[in-house]
Amino acid sequence: MVIEHMPERHSASVVLMFAGGSRLEDERLAGVSHFIEHLYFKGTERRPSSKEIADAIEGVGGFINASTDKELTAYWARVPSEHMDLGLDVLFDIVANSRLDPADVERERMVILEELRMYQDQPQDYVQNLFEELIWPDHPLGRDIAGTEESVSRLNREDILEYADAHYRLPNLVIGAAGSLDEERTVVEVRQSLSLRSGLNGTTPALSPAQLTSPRVLVRRRDTEQAHICLGARALSYMHPDRHALDLLNTVLGEGMSSRLFLNIRERLGLAYDVHSFTQKHRDTGYVGVYIGVDPKKAVDAVNAVMGELRSLTESEIAPEELARAKEFTKGRLRLELETTNGVAFWLTYQELLLGGIKTIDEELALVEAVTSADVKRVADDVLSAPLQMAVIGPFARDSAFRLAIGA
Repeated sequence: MVIEHMPERHSASVVLMFAGGSRLEDERLAGVSHFIEHLYFKGTERRPSSKEIADAIEGVGGFINASTDKELTAYWARVPSEHMDLGLDVLFDIVANSRLDPADVERERMVILEELRMYQDQPQDYVQNLFEELIWPDHPLGRDIAGTEESVSRLNREDILEYADAHYRLPNLVIGAAGSLDEERTVVEVRQSLSLRSGLNGTTPALSPAQLTSPRVLVRRRDTEQAHICLGARALSYMHPDRHALDLLNTVLGEGMSSRLFLNIRERLGLAYDVHSFTQKHRDTGYVGVYIGVDPKKAVDAVNAVMGELRSLTESEIAPEELARAKEFTKGRLRLELETTNGVAFWLTYQELLLGGIKTIDEELALVEAVTSADVKRVADDVLSAPLQMAVIGPFARDSAFRLAIGA
């Protein structure tokens, strides 16, 4: 357990973070972690309905929620500090005592199927799913976290129980708490109240994705008013020593309204309303990507302009003042994220679970400050020389112009 005492706050937050997500699912069980997340809020022996679970926390003005990712699943609550014991009790109850009622399984199956269909009707989200299929082909990282319509349709209660029993065990759990709380009392409460099984049970290590050998383009033809494009390349993991240089590269390229993509492609050229870059990091891999929302008539021009910005990062080092702005942006965003007890609880828990150790904010900021322009260019040379992948949704009959733009 990791705890941060924040006596000046009026709230307390607790996070239960499990080392298990969609990456550990085979094709037969695709979406089961996300399915379990939904079901855990449907009722326990002590709180038989979702209303009673919500009322327990919302009745004191608190918040409770959960999220499933590719390498972790988190359940969290934020409550007024005097109700910390209640927050712990409700979270422990849902992860250890959920009924997983057969009727709830069937109802929630329909909800998740509608959720999957909803995302397919939102091309700005769906195009990123297609992009990840290209980045990690035939691998769980390339699948939607919620699974597929086929896998969700066939999951049964026995599958869910088996998976939960294998993964929701103490060796896979880190608990984080932050806020105005009594540290000793919190530790005692956790030890007395949490009743998960110990030991591992049939879990298998995650396999690394195969290497990408060539650029590829995937076009989904739809009669949309705007074209939606994601392009990018494999990049670094969250364990890589150059990860901070990659983050600064991403900031310079496409984070915020002072980034190169925003200033040059939106403001100067007027080619796209929404253009930005982003990164995704996992234990052994990652990617850097660019999203473009653009008039279909300008789509190829916008892609070519993005390619020009990517090339510029490999052709010369970024200027000292541009690097300084990126560092201040990055450090400022981190400080703002850690203003809340919830942000601190997640920060601590994530580091302990995935990185195996916790850096203070000052240590993390020092690593950002130590990055040089030469470091950023070296990472750009490495990452942006990898085969580019591009997914496109829009009214396009052919992919030839897009293939030409990325050298596919």
